[in-house]
Amino acid sequence: MTGNDSTDKRDLVILGGGLVGMTLALAAARAGITSHVVDRADPAELTAEGADGRASAISTASWNLFANIGLGDRLDSLGCPIEAIAVTDGMKPGRLDFRPRADEGSLGRMFANRDLRLALFEAARDEPAIAWHTRTEAVRRDRGPYGVAVELSDGKVLKGSLLVAAEGRQSPTRDEAGFALARWDYRHRAMVTALYHEKPHQGVAWEIFYPAGPFALLPLLDAPDGRHRSALVWTVAEKDAAGVIKLPDAVFLAEVADRMHGVFGAIELAAPRMSYPLRFHHSGKLIGERLAVIGDAAHGMHPIAGQGLNLGLRDVGVLVEVLAEGMRLGLEPGDAQLLARYEKWRSLDTFMAMSVTDGLTRLFGIPGRLPSAARRLGMGAVQRLPMLKRVFMNEARGMSGKLPALLRG
Repeated sequence: MTGNDSTDKRDLVILGGGLVGMTLALAAARAGITSHVVDRADPAELTAEGADGRASAISTASWNLFANIGLGDRLDSLGCPIEAIAVTDGMKPGRLDFRPRADEGSLGRMFANRDLRLALFEAARDEPAIAWHTRTEAVRRDRGPYGVAVELSDGKVLKGSLLVAAEGRQSPTRDEAGFALARWDYRHRAMVTALYHEKPHQGVAWEIFYPAGPFALLPLLDAPDGRHRSALVWTVAEKDAAGVIKLPDAVFLAEVADRMHGVFGAIELAAPRMSYPLRFHHSGKLIGERLAVIGDAAHGMHPIAGQGLNLGLRDVGVLVEVLAEGMRLGLEPGDAQLLARYEKWRSLDTFMAMSVTDGLTRLFGIPGRLPSAARRLGMGAVQRLPMLKRVFMNEARGMSGKLPALLRG
């Protein structure tokens, strides 16, 4: 654990030191904003080899954020560029291809979550503006007109001007504040792993829609031994999930190969298999008295478009910009007008992105020949309309809407 004693008052008390919480602490530090970061996990366990085989798609806007807070050099060689996205309805004819112009760069980059964590944690250890409290959690949160105080399970009391909830989907801080959630369960489960495959992926991400759920292959860097790799996110109905989880590896791989139609040749497992339930939630409020909610604590969505983490990183960019501008004018980080500005800026953008993702999930989940034919007709129309494809690509790159400075180039 790093950090000072309990009298050390800082601008922010950030509960949750995961990818979004720690990015906030670093981005805030670059703007001269100090923070306490509290996380109940042990960083060594989170970054242990093999602890988390997941990978994340980092949009162009999110990459700009990482570069702008000084992580570009650490991360540059670790991400695999997404050069194109192929969208298909069950591998039938009429696929949709998104490929940016040569001057636009890639559609994003795929990173192992472990590599992102290592870069963030190394930078945080060297940053005096961050006091990092690990293997402990908040047991009491007090918010009042003059500031916030958080008592930790180890007895320490942390003080600040603004409390930030970045604890993820099950955020106790959000729930304690009484924020209403719009939520539903897709009754689907994501099967997540990584695959070695015979043919190179050439930077193409595949989004294959089946009535039972989407099946995504996302390009990863070749392994150190030169073998080609992709991340797999296979959505199965909850009623079938227990059976799929129990499958021996060889049978699981046969099922995966069946859905890949040989696009990458022979395959084998490259990471442990994990699974998690897919649910949607959207917090009706993002702020309270001296409280801001960010990342999965505010919004959880279907992984179909790979935008969950990117939405959280947009929250970070907006919150830091709003706070830094306010503090330059002499306002405190916990000032109600600043928080209202954050909520207004984020609410619409988040709701739009989540509505589109939810709509896609439902549209492609309608079984039958007629809906499939209609989807392929629609995809064919989009394929022939460069302007419409540009809108979709800007959305995928995170470059649409009003962007905070940290997410611009």
